[in-house]
Amino acid sequence: MWKKINNETKKLYLNCVKKNLIVTTAESCTGGMISSAIVHINGSSQIFKSSFVTYSNDMKSKLLNISNDLIKKNGAVSEIIAFNMAKNSLKILKANLSIAVTGIAGPTGGTIDKPVGLVWIGVGTDKKIITNKYQFNGNRLEIRQKTTYEALKLANKVLLEFQ
Repeated sequence: MWKKINNETKKLYLNCVKKNLIVTTAESCTGGMISSAIVHINGSSQIFKSSFVTYSNDMKSKLLNISNDLIKKNGAVSEIIAFNMAKNSLKILKANLSIAVTGIAGPTGGTIDKPVGLVWIGVGTDKKIITNKYQFNGNRLEIRQKTTYEALKLANKVLLEFQ
């Protein structure tokens, strides 16, 4: 899996350098794994300045300006939270592209409505944010790795449309 992650990260790096873009992340269930993949690339400081790891609801509220009411109403693992994580991190960190993830990596924490492996990924620019829902299988590490890979893949797809 790390080879696939690294390939997507290299694509992201090259796309951002070519278009002179700054990328940021707002991560929950991956705990910084996406940021780590980005900074693994030599020269990543050209495209990456900062990110958020907001594992708790409280930090999503305090650092990303997502209202507690919105989190309580929808749950932290929801489309609207992923959307707001991406939107607000772009604004706060003055980036061109944001990758946001929120999910349940397990092995505990899942419910019938929101099982272990449920992840929402939000990727976007100031013009458009795309949110996708995923249901991953595997252990905690595998879910985090699959989330990282899919988030990077989605970011590269969004960059193809970036003008």
